[in-house]
Amino acid sequence: MCPLPLAAAAVAAPRTLLRLLNRGLAAAMSTAGPLKSVDYEVFGRVQGVCFRMYTEDEARKIGVVGWVKNTSKGTVTGQVQGPEDKVNSMKSWLSKIGSPSSRIDRTNFSNEKTISKLEYSNFSIRY
Repeated sequence: MCPLPLAAAAVAAPRTLLRLLNRGLAAAMSTAGPLKSVDYEVFGRVQGVCFRMYTEDEARKIGVVGWVKNTSKGTVTGQVQGPEDKVNSMKSWLSKIGSPSSRIDRTNFSNEKTISKLEYSNFSIRY
């Protein structure tokens, strides 16, 4: 039988690790130069082609936070935040690559600004 302190530690360990990883991500982002935030809207064949899922995956690979969602007018919209170079990488992906079955006609970026801290702790799909 596992003593209670060890069992409690085993339960707490994943949460502690997650908190440390989140702190590490925030610390890494804060040391990588100015933080940027930008809103985007992607036009073209971007719904029904797993665009949001691929966007979430790419954002996590690059190391930016924010969100993505479908709109009622057939576009995909969202916000990206992170170090300037990583936000620029994500902007390029949103403009030129997208999901394998998508066709990007154009991407509009707006409200680009420097921020003092991240408003999100991860990148998520909104519904």
